[in-house]
Amino acid sequence: MISLFMTFSDSAGERRVHPDEVDAVAELVGSIPDMTEAMLFTPLEQSVDHPYKADGSGPVFALQLRFPDLFACEAAMDRGGILASLATGAGLPGLTGLDVTHQVMLTRAFPVDVAEHPAGTTTTTPCSYLVHYPGPAEDINAWNLHYLEHHPSIMRTFPNVRQIEIYTRIDWVDRLPSQRVEHMQRNKLVFDSAAALAHALGSDVIEHMRADFVKFPPFAGGNKHFPMLTRVVRPKRQN
Repeated sequence: MISLFMTFSDSAGERRVHPDEVDAVAELVGSIPDMTEAMLFTPLEQSVDHPYKADGSGPVFALQLRFPDLFACEAAMDRGGILASLATGAGLPGLTGLDVTHQVMLTRAFPVDVAEHPAGTTTTTPCSYLVHYPGPAEDINAWNLHYLEHHPSIMRTFPNVRQIEIYTRIDWVDRLPSQRVEHMQRNKLVFDSAAALAHALGSDVIEHMRADFVKFPPFAGGNKHFPMLTRVVRPKRQN
């Protein structure tokens, strides 16, 4: 499966996207042909404790769009389409004028013990922990091999983690007006809520994560971690 990430950032850190504008984006992305699922990420309303708060508040807004294959994703990134409009704000004041980047990546999903959110929590917004490694690595194959073979099994031991995905680079073509980025890797952990994420990242599992981190093959660029509220959008029926 293919994931397209679009990230909307404000260098001043003052902008916020209004809930009505998030609704408008949800309506737009639900109409993208062949899109199978979209995640809309917004900043937490209140800060939560996690080990990497020094990374900052993160983007103002972000999207992850799933496609069944690369060709469907590339078709959605043509000039004049919905994504091209979103890249320039789609006429929404909260998105217009932001720094927008995009990247297409291969999605690698890993098992968790319980993927379903508990019954009765549908009114709460799940929280995703978005991480990216800009790179580069001295040997990207060795780096990915180590990460994929060791880190997901540790991630699985976080209390009540509902989803584990790791994204690796591919080549793609597009005509979007936003800036292309080529981070060497991204990953995402999903929890029931911001409090559940904070609880998991406060557990001793983080020490096992750090112990594996120091064994990574050499790489530059560090990493960034951002907790984000997550809204899932299903595609509309298309005739």
